[in-house]
Amino acid sequence: MRARLLVGGVAVFALAAAAGLAVGLPKLSGDEQAAAAGPPETATVTRQTLADTETKSGTLGYGTEHTVGARGAGTVTWLAAEHAVINRGKALFRIDDQPVVLLYGALPAYRQLRSGVEGADVKQLEQNLKALGYDGFTVDREFTSSTASAVRAWQEDLGLPETGVVDPGRIVFASGPVRVDALSAAVGDLVQPGTPILTRSGVDRAVVVELEVADERLAEVGAVVQVELPDGRRVPGKVSRVQTVVAPGVNGGDPTTNLEVTVSLAAKDAVQGFDQAAVDVEFTAETREGVLTVPVAALLALAEGGYGVEVVEGGGSRIVAVETGLFAAGRVEVSGDGLAEGAVVGMPS
Repeated sequence: MRARLLVGGVAVFALAAAAGLAVGLPKLSGDEQAAAAGPPETATVTRQTLADTETKSGTLGYGTEHTVGARGAGTVTWLAAEHAVINRGKALFRIDDQPVVLLYGALPAYRQLRSGVEGADVKQLEQNLKALGYDGFTVDREFTSSTASAVRAWQEDLGLPETGVVDPGRIVFASGPVRVDALSAAVGDLVQPGTPILTRSGVDRAVVVELEVADERLAEVGAVVQVELPDGRRVPGKVSRVQTVVAPGVNGGDPTTNLEVTVSLAAKDAVQGFDQAAVDVEFTAETREGVLTVPVAALLALAEGGYGVEVVEGGGSRIVAVETGLFAAGRVEVSGDGLAEGAVVGMPS
C-alpha cells in the first residue's frame, strides 16, 4: 500500500481548515499521552474505498472550436453552411472562386509543397492524395515528380491551375471531418490574410472543461469521468485530449496558463436535444480500495513529530502513530501498528 507521511503541522492545519474542521491539532508529549483520558467524542475506524474526486464546470458541444482564416487577399465567393459536416477533399469556402479544401492531418499547412521538398508535411499530403484515389507515387517524405503529377490531377479536379505546387492557403488540415459551427464572413466580403472566415469543431458530441494547472492530476487522457446533464441525468465520459492553453494578459497583465480538457461521450443518444449546454463533470484523480480511514479531525500532531490517533479501549485510551495516505470527503487513509477496522478513535475538541 502506498502511503505518504506528512511532516509539519502546517500541512494538517491546512487540510483540516479546508475540510471546515478545527485547525488547532493538539500536541501531546509522551507523558501526556500516557495520562490521556477518554475523549468526549469518538469515531470509528472504517475500511472503505476512498476516491479523490472533484466536480468542474464544462460546456457540452462538439469539442474545441477553431477559427479558420483567409491566407490571402480576395473576395469570398462561397461558404459552407452553418452546421454542415465537411469531409476530406471537400471545400470549406472559396476565395475568388477557388476552393480552400479540408485534408486530414496533425500538422498545419505552413509552406509551399513542390518538387524537391522533404518532410512530414509532404507525407501527410501524400497520404491524403492516396486516400482521395490518386496514385502513381510513393507515400513517403519526398515530394517527387510523381507526387507533382498526382497534385496536378487533383488540382484539375478542383478546378485549380494545374501547377503541381500546393500553396498553404489552399488547404486546411484537421484530425478528421469537421463541423462548421459559425460563419464569421459572408459571401461578397473582401478579406485579407488573417481575416476570420468560419469556426470549425469536431463532429462528435463532447464536453470541454477548462482546468487550472494546479488541477493537472485530474486531467489524464483515458480517465473515466461522469457528466451531469442539465436535466440531472449522469452519463459516462472519457478524457480524450488535454492541451495547454496560454491566454494573453488583459490590460497588460501577465498571460495565464490553463488546461483545456476534452471529454468524449459514449452515450451519444443521451445528449440529443442539447446543442450547447453547461454541464458538471466529475473527475476522479485517485482511488484507494479497501483502506483503513478515520475522519481528518481525528488526527493528532505528535510533539515528537508525525501524526497519530487516540485509540479508545477498555475505559482508557492510547496514542497510535499513523502514516497518512489519501485525503478525500473529510476522511483520510491511515495505517499503523495496532490499528484495525472497527477500532474507536477520539475526536479532539
